[in-house]
Amino acid sequence: MEPILQVQNLNYIYSQGTPFEHQALMDVSFSVRRGEFLGIIGHTGSGKSTLMQQLNGLLKPTSGKILLDGKDIWSDKKLTRQARFRVGLVFQYPEYQLFEETVYRDIAFGPRNMGLKEDEIDRRVRDAARAVGLTDAQLQVSPFDLSGGQKRRVAIAGVIAMEPEVLILDEPTAGLDPAGRAEILGYIEHYRKTHNAAILMVSHSMDDVARLTERLLVMNGSKLAMDGTPAEVFARSDELLEMGLNIPEVTRVFLDLKKMGLDVEPVYTIGQAVEALKKLKGGAAVC
Repeated sequence: MEPILQVQNLNYIYSQGTPFEHQALMDVSFSVRRGEFLGIIGHTGSGKSTLMQQLNGLLKPTSGKILLDGKDIWSDKKLTRQARFRVGLVFQYPEYQLFEETVYRDIAFGPRNMGLKEDEIDRRVRDAARAVGLTDAQLQVSPFDLSGGQKRRVAIAGVIAMEPEVLILDEPTAGLDPAGRAEILGYIEHYRKTHNAAILMVSHSMDDVARLTERLLVMNGSKLAMDGTPAEVFARSDELLEMGLNIPEVTRVFLDLKKMGLDVEPVYTIGQAVEALKKLKGGAAVC
């Protein structure tokens, strides 16, 4: 099956030809399958945010290609416009971009720009609102009267109301408490399963990406440094630490146990840690 999204030899240079020239992306290539959940990690300035804005046509590559269903999104203006609806992008702290008088109108903004009929817009607004736990009553209030977590839900609903086939999220749980983080991540996973959508999530939480994602892309120095399963990436913990990145807390604990001489394999989720400790104790219960 052909990937829904392909990035081929992507380069992007800010302020090209000026004294402020800076290459933000260097020869980045990878592909994304429908329904796949990818995590994207990297320190500040590694190129993550620039890459995200390339994928739905907000920024045009200096060179290289972005293919959506095998077609270069910059080969035709219509394809560029379609890409901005088919590849949804939720910025960090998206609630700061709310501006309409009611929650309903804010969520409807994207579908309305797609030129859909009013009955289809209404269906999408209500489906998206339910998908992120908003009630019909909340649709009629001002988004500015909601809590921070509720505003975040409205902003995410506004993107998923366009029913994108690829959903990109830049730190979707930033600033939320643990309960709020769990809710938002649950909504994202539900959207992936119900729409067979590909998810690309930028996150600084190694525990979240280890638990949720099937693949990890590691950006470093404007390049794609690693592309593999969480197990493959976190097995290279020394390299990640050298890049200035964290690793899951449970992985750090097991690395320390190994240094102490215990016969344990690297793990990156709590479930794996429990199983590893059971084996270590010969199958005995772990307290």
